[in-house]
Amino acid sequence: MTTTTATGAAAGGGPPRGRYLLDRKGFLARVMLLPAVVYIVVLVAVPFFLAIAYSLSDVTVGDPSFDFVGLRNFRTVVGDPTFRRALLNTVLITAVAMALVVILAKILALILVQDFRGKWIVRLLVLLPWTTPASLATIAWVWLLDSLFSPIDWVLRQVGLLEGNLYWLGNAGLAMTSVVAVHTWRIVPLAAVIIMAGLSAIPSEINDAAKVDGAGFWRTLFEITIPMTLPVIAVATLFGAIVIFTDMAVVFVLTRGGPVDSTQVLASWAYFRGIQGGDLAQGAAIALFLFPVLLAFAVLILRSAKRMEVM
Repeated sequence: MTTTTATGAAAGGGPPRGRYLLDRKGFLARVMLLPAVVYIVVLVAVPFFLAIAYSLSDVTVGDPSFDFVGLRNFRTVVGDPTFRRALLNTVLITAVAMALVVILAKILALILVQDFRGKWIVRLLVLLPWTTPASLATIAWVWLLDSLFSPIDWVLRQVGLLEGNLYWLGNAGLAMTSVVAVHTWRIVPLAAVIIMAGLSAIPSEINDAAKVDGAGFWRTLFEITIPMTLPVIAVATLFGAIVIFTDMAVVFVLTRGGPVDSTQVLASWAYFRGIQGGDLAQGAAIALFLFPVLLAFAVLILRSAKRMEVM
């Protein structure tokens, strides 16, 4: 009788073939990954290979015909003093801003993990700089740093620390400081949220044991909190560095690379040369200098994430 039942199910009494297709892990994995693959191919891979093709040609807005010129654009770009300054500015802004971000985000995360009334309101206000579009937030900073009507200058004058105006965006040093400050202001909330997740993952038993042993705040911070959240801090630093290193909106809206290209960065210079200047080939060549650094950042992020999994 058992043999007869099995034969009947196999002949047509069982579920139809393919009925549970979505229950197959292999098929479901391909379906779920397909949108991400399409996104990467259309919006990342195609523009990337198109930029490589443009950088090896003499394509301009006025002459879109493709003529292979080899590495001529790269040699021209490297010999351009504005490019070298933009490269130095990009590295300098990223390094200084991320050093400030790590310190301020750590302090902010330590405050936000504490229990106090109205904590959710404070968290909401802290996240606003990150959720606000970069261009819109930078426009607000343009007003705050205005040469004539800056509220910052007004406050400094009221407390007796300033007599005239500082002309934040008209002085090369102050303009660079302003760009670093805006980047820091934007990235600190993201880094603080990431570090908060790491702080929440520390077992409470460890902190309780430290208190029993008589460890104070600073000893607990440097011997327990920071070492245990170091992988999370590394991830926050790498993500923030990528955002700053590739950002064009802050410089474009705040200073437009001025005064006299003193705040120019690679992303903005690629735009000015390639789009506004009409030299698509050289603009693509400038933009491709971002790729090795981004690749290094991606490798470091993956290694940090792997280390976190091991921990």
